[in-house]
Amino acid sequence: MALKVGRGAESPPFMVMDVIAAANARAASLPPGAPAVLRMEVGQPGLGAPEGAVEAAIAALRSGDALGYTEAFGIPSLRARIARHYRDHYGLDVPAARIAVAVGASGAFPLAFLAAFDPGDRIAMATPFYPPYANILTSLGMRPVLLECGPETRFQPSLAMLQALDPLPDGLVVASPCNPAGTMLPPEELAAIARWCHENGVRLISDEIYHGLSWGTVAESSAAAFSDSAVVVNSFSKYWSMTGWRIGWLLLPEDLVRPVECLAQNMFISAPHVAQVAAEAAMDCTEELEARKAAYARSRARLLEGLPRAGFDRIAAADGAFYLWCDVAHLTNDSAEFCARMLDGAGIAATPGMDFDRARGQHFLRFSYCGEESAVAEAPGRLCAWLSRG
Repeated sequence: MALKVGRGAESPPFMVMDVIAAANARAASLPPGAPAVLRMEVGQPGLGAPEGAVEAAIAALRSGDALGYTEAFGIPSLRARIARHYRDHYGLDVPAARIAVAVGASGAFPLAFLAAFDPGDRIAMATPFYPPYANILTSLGMRPVLLECGPETRFQPSLAMLQALDPLPDGLVVASPCNPAGTMLPPEELAAIARWCHENGVRLISDEIYHGLSWGTVAESSAAAFSDSAVVVNSFSKYWSMTGWRIGWLLLPEDLVRPVECLAQNMFISAPHVAQVAAEAAMDCTEELEARKAAYARSRARLLEGLPRAGFDRIAAADGAFYLWCDVAHLTNDSAEFCARMLDGAGIAATPGMDFDRARGQHFLRFSYCGEESAVAEAPGRLCAWLSRG
């Protein structure tokens, strides 16, 4: 008798992970002295945790003080430090009691979705979007409502789009800066959306994990400034360069604090203690982190100048994050096949757009530029040479 396989097993793959595997295999097969694979497929900073975070982790491990469970919402000093970050960075007075440290943003999203929504609820989001939003919601029995967005709205949802929905959704996920397009909602637009959601009983989930990585084209603001009912998700993986440490947080509205705490107690117990210690220290490593941000900015500028000369001249407004979302419809009708050929022919790993947009993704790809600066600088030249051979 065949055993039942649960609905969660039907979750589609996160294609960038397959690209990582292909790039690893390509790198392993290169002969000595061959040009290295340029890793532009994943949003992982090329440098690890800042030095102060590493030193704090080493000290905690040696002392034995960071090897056990913590409270489900994290160590009090880290929650207080995050609350201070909201005051210093946004001018917001946020009580530490509303901050829940989580096992990365990837662990925060299921907590938020389970606390805020029920199976069958409809949650809207712009396309293109970060794939786990929809995949997690679907695995939990919730229904993504995809809003097709383009350059005319900066690949972001608009208030008019939301007002036109019938019936209204139960929730809305926004990301500013967003992955993959790197675009941002201007503060006045985010404020209008946040207020509309609150007034219409639509729970807003604001993904702010790329905050700190914006390039001055649009002001950075938090949904927490405009709505007391919004859920904010953030992470130490991007600006703070701590992808492998699996540490993030939620800023919760009052009505979801206890529900999320109970879920966290049962699902995760707590985020890793040593990662929490390191994260708290990372928040005071501003000089080192700002130097890394400056390197990303230089890489961004080189690509925005060099990619059009290589034929990639349809790029979304790169307001923030460390991605370039490129329309390659004039080069291919199958971005997955194109990315495979690009890896083989140019030694450049990039992510095909189908990961982020199921309807139009075959005409798009995403370049990440948070890797080593000198490596990113090679990309336009390699692409020019490869496309000229084809």
